[in-house]
Amino acid sequence: MSAHTTLRARWQRLAEPTLVRRSVVSVMVAFVLVWAVLLGYNYVNYKQAITYDPGLMKYGDAVLESLAPIADPAQAAAALASTDHWTNVRRRQVGVLPGTLLHELKDASTGQQIFASPSLQQLTPPPTTPAAVGVITEDRLDGTSYRIYTGSNTRWTLRVIEPKRMDVHFLQSSGRALLPYLLLASPFVLLPVWLSVRNGLRPLQQLAHRIAQRGRDDLQPVGFDAQHRELKPLEQSLDHLFAQLRQKVERERAFVQDAAHEIRTPLAVITAQAHVMARSQSEDERTQAQGHLEQAIARTSHLAQQLLDLAALDEAQRPAPRDLDVAQWLRAALAQAAPQAMARQIELSLDAPDNLPTRLDLPALESVAHNLIDNAVRYVPAGGNVALTLRHEDGVLHLAVQDDGPGIPVTERNRVFERFYRGLGHA
Repeated sequence: MSAHTTLRARWQRLAEPTLVRRSVVSVMVAFVLVWAVLLGYNYVNYKQAITYDPGLMKYGDAVLESLAPIADPAQAAAALASTDHWTNVRRRQVGVLPGTLLHELKDASTGQQIFASPSLQQLTPPPTTPAAVGVITEDRLDGTSYRIYTGSNTRWTLRVIEPKRMDVHFLQSSGRALLPYLLLASPFVLLPVWLSVRNGLRPLQQLAHRIAQRGRDDLQPVGFDAQHRELKPLEQSLDHLFAQLRQKVERERAFVQDAAHEIRTPLAVITAQAHVMARSQSEDERTQAQGHLEQAIARTSHLAQQLLDLAALDEAQRPAPRDLDVAQWLRAALAQAAPQAMARQIELSLDAPDNLPTRLDLPALESVAHNLIDNAVRYVPAGGNVALTLRHEDGVLHLAVQDDGPGIPVTERNRVFERFYRGLGHA
């Protein structure tokens, strides 16, 4: 075997679906769902937070309060410049919030700008109005959305301008923040799941190994004695299946034995009479042998039809029952037997209602009724009577065939239901 073939076989083996892999994948999907739920939960909290935005408001109030004791504009500008620098350094280190936080400080009485962040000089913020003081407003500066805090005291007016955080930025940062926790927890969940599933499937593998070791003709019960409740229905189903197969094999074996035994007699007659016809010099002997030969051929044909009927009855896949007027069908069956009965001067009669619709297995009815009628017409003495009675009582269909022949001896009545059993030299 080449290396390419071996590698291909390994890939095919890996590609085969397994319960272990399915369970592990299910747990991984559950992890993804948990990650999505947590992300959605954080997003809802985020949307609620930015509606009130206590963070930006508290930050602006704290910076404004720190500048309140400072009266000198140069000192206030230096203090705010330091705050601006270190706040954005920390902001970049954390890497959660986008963009740069901008600060602007003005004299509250004159409106003169005392300090502005370097990046703010490239933008044109809206003018400060009394209505904007103490609230968070939103505006677009140079095509970018910003959220603006405006606070004021007796000395200074402060504006803190923050780039508006987009939903996609939050989802990306929050998703990345949650991912390490899930990755850290996954081995502690997946490994126990993998081990438990693998150990749980071990009894099933043992059952499969025991079945694989059985011979092709071994249809005895599995004998596994499953201890787990989930495996007991499987073992019971297998034992039931093997029992059905045993019965089928036994029926087929008995059928072949009976057929071989029964067909041997007419074949021997055919061979003997054909030999007589070929060797005899007497015309009477040849005529008599021809008659015996024709009877043996008819017997063989009848036997072959019986074999076909029995094979159909033994089929595991029986046809579905169908609705049928049994009385009308039985009249048609008697009409088919009428020529043979008339040839032997046998009177046929039927006692049945005009119509008797019912639901039954038609092939089974055909096999039983035709055999009963054929045997009665064939073996009743010439000039006799064959009477059929059809009734439907208590949900059961009754069909009786009576004739005025010699009947069946009491000693042989228990054997008449055996396949191909012949009494008094007849079928």
